[in-house]
Amino acid sequence: MAARPLRTAVALGSNLGDRDAHLRYAIARLRSLLAAPAASGFIDTAPCGAAAAGQPRYLNAAVVGWSAARPAELLARLHEIEDARGRRRPFRHAPRTLDLDLILMGGLVVSTPALEVPHPRFRERRFVLAPLAELAPDLVDPVTGLSVRELLARLDSSHARQASA
Repeated sequence: MAARPLRTAVALGSNLGDRDAHLRYAIARLRSLLAAPAASGFIDTAPCGAAAAGQPRYLNAAVVGWSAARPAELLARLHEIEDARGRRRPFRHAPRTLDLDLILMGGLVVSTPALEVPHPRFRERRFVLAPLAELAPDLVDPVTGLSVRELLARLDSSHARQASA
């Protein structure tokens, strides 16, 4: 018996080469992995985090669709798509031609050395939440019970408080 399809969210990013072409390639490939996929618009963002210094800007987007695949199987397919666009991993947070992150798969919570679903840092990343909110604002994070819309509002509120402090 096949698994029941789950509403699945994938975040896309690129900061090397033809960023637009890399994201369009990924979206086309995701159409073969996800049923009824929808893609957000693209947003241009500054790199963030410890390895951000000197990195080129990112182009980010999200795709939401339905998948009956096991999470590990879907992640392996996402890595194949990255590899096809020349993704290399010389060090953690290295610049990349294409980055595909499995963000949510319905209400699944998975924690293994190789995979965490929901993605462990998506709640802190506007470049993930904003494109997701464009597509699926009512998608719920099974860990917090909050919708993507609520997570984005919470993040924006937190940033506003920090800016005024």
